[in-house]
Amino acid sequence: MTAQLRYLGDPAMHFWLTRSMARATGLNLSEAMKDGRLTPEGYTEMVDRCRCCMHAQNCAQWLAVNGADADAAPPFCRLAETLETLR
Repeated sequence: MTAQLRYLGDPAMHFWLTRSMARATGLNLSEAMKDGRLTPEGYTEMVDRCRCCMHAQNCAQWLAVNGADADAAPPFCRLAETLETLR
């Protein structure tokens, strides 16, 4: 049996990356929770998936350039499909 190590980034940084990516694509996560489209557990899962991503630097750079009014998250984003579904 072989063990697999999993990269987990800083929780606070990935919390903000998750929120920023959602905001950049026109999604308000607080409103999605209020409307019942996103559960607290689902929100936690989104941040955890972001924490496993090796593209945090690319994400920050993408947000710096495309931080407002983006049509969709970039292809490397682990949350792209979820964000689109919630929108």
